Amino acid sequence: MKNLLVIDDDIHIGNMLEETLTKEGYGVFRAYSGTEALLLLEKTRPDLVLLDLMLPGLKGEEVLSKIKGIPVIVVSAKAETDKKVNLLLGGAVDYVTKPFEVKELLARIAVQFRRTAAGTAGEKLIFDEIMLDTDTHIVTVKDTAVKLTRTEYGILKLLMENPARVMTKSLLLDRISEETPDCTESSLKMHISNLRKKLREVNNKDYIEAVWGIGFKLK
Repeated sequence: MKNLLVIDDDIHIGNMLEETLTKEGYGVFRAYSGTEALLLLEKTRPDLVLLDLMLPGLKGEEVLSKIKGIPVIVVSAKAETDKKVNLLLGGAVDYVTKPFEVKELLARIAVQFRRTAAGTAGEKLIFDEIMLDTDTHIVTVKDTAVKLTRTEYGILKLLMENPARVMTKSLLLDRISEETPDCTESSLKMHISNLRKKLREVNNKDYIEAVWGIGFKLK
């Protein structure tokens, strides 16, 4: 059973979500404030979080920045495009505007679980002529093996797991810092430059694009 954490101070919306998700076969945890949510996350690890932004005390944006390794779908009445973009760049996997259709929200949740399943051990990530085996850690471009450092592999894996998303520098550093402590803010550019060069040497294609002032994405 997949478990979801609903973080919303609106009791009526929370009750509706809990009832709907339970009927769909999900386990549901509830938190009514940002502080309560973080305390709950210290004790349990849900498979996905539904996060409202307008919470008492600790705001949703602050909560989002503290959730690591768990997909977060923001569910909020704030509909400004800039707000959505900033949250997606800041770590949210999706954004649903209130009021929402329950069927749409359920579909978005299902999509995230499919994406999570695609990143399990033994899965092969493919982008154009690049193939990355998450089990063996072997990377090939046009069937030619490319030898990468641990840090370069971590960067490429994150980019290939999010092929349509601009990965901010801070997000890249945060996601790979535990596994690759040698990657710092000052060295990130060098690691990405070396990675681009190694990929380009095989078929003369530049696969990584720098988005000025924001971060990097596959192209």
